Amino acid sequence: MQRILVPGRTGQVGWELQSALAALGTVIALDRRQMDLTNADSIRRAIRDAKPEIIVNAAGYTLVDKAEAEPELAMQVNGVASGVIAEEAKRLGALLIHYSTDYVYDGELDRPCVEDDMPNPVNTYGKTKLAGERAITAVGGQYLILRTSWVYSARGTNFVLTILRLARERPELAVVEDQTGSPSWARALAQATAELLRRKALIPGNSGIYHLAATGHTSRYNFARSIVRNARELSGEHDGWARVIPITTGQYPLPAKRPVHPVTAKEKIKRVFGFEMPHWETQLRSFLAEIARLRSLSDAGPANS
Repeated sequence: MQRILVPGRTGQVGWELQSALAALGTVIALDRRQMDLTNADSIRRAIRDAKPEIIVNAAGYTLVDKAEAEPELAMQVNGVASGVIAEEAKRLGALLIHYSTDYVYDGELDRPCVEDDMPNPVNTYGKTKLAGERAITAVGGQYLILRTSWVYSARGTNFVLTILRLARERPELAVVEDQTGSPSWARALAQATAELLRRKALIPGNSGIYHLAATGHTSRYNFARSIVRNARELSGEHDGWARVIPITTGQYPLPAKRPVHPVTAKEKIKRVFGFEMPHWETQLRSFLAEIARLRSLSDAGPANS
């Protein structure tokens, strides 16, 4: 069976990839102790020891606000390390799948962004992810760079888990309504990645950048409202949930500037590979239904075990 290396095994997408890819080969999932993305020798050694036919790089620096205070670390992990991984993938003749972000755009267009639109990140995180994309492209070989959006899961810290927690702690939640994206469940991203690998024969000649995120888009405010509404219905607990009210980005300043409307068009991946991810509302409903089965939605903190 083909060997599939997954750096970032403890992250949101990396955790889901281990199950999603299991039927496609031998999955070798590594954490930061086994592959230190701040150390080129560690990266090269881990890849050469694994000898993979496929590398699915789910590792990265994802703390958008903290990146403003740690730009060198963020660049090392998201930018420099991505280039080293690409070099090793090319040396082995391995396929590289790498996750990027819609934060490479400034969100100023009045239409969904297509892959050929000029990136213009407005924060450090977006700049470091763009640097990683460019490093991979410069190396060449067989690769897919997948720009995703607003990832959430039952692990770590993310918007959905935060809203679920705060909606039971507070009578009112103020959420920005002038930021837009395509909320994507990490499991759906992992399953979409597995689908790409099932269509691996289509990849030669089609290396490049693709938008891979939930179909449709929404504002942070409407996303939060949908989280609370679905959680109330699924839990059967109709009282004690916060009321969600809209505010502007200017009323909720954060260290990192956010792109306002970085909505991405997904026609390219559908045209080349023949599939698309489910609508964001469908993904959210499935995620919350699973959380409701496994543990109380009233206590939906991160699961890190």
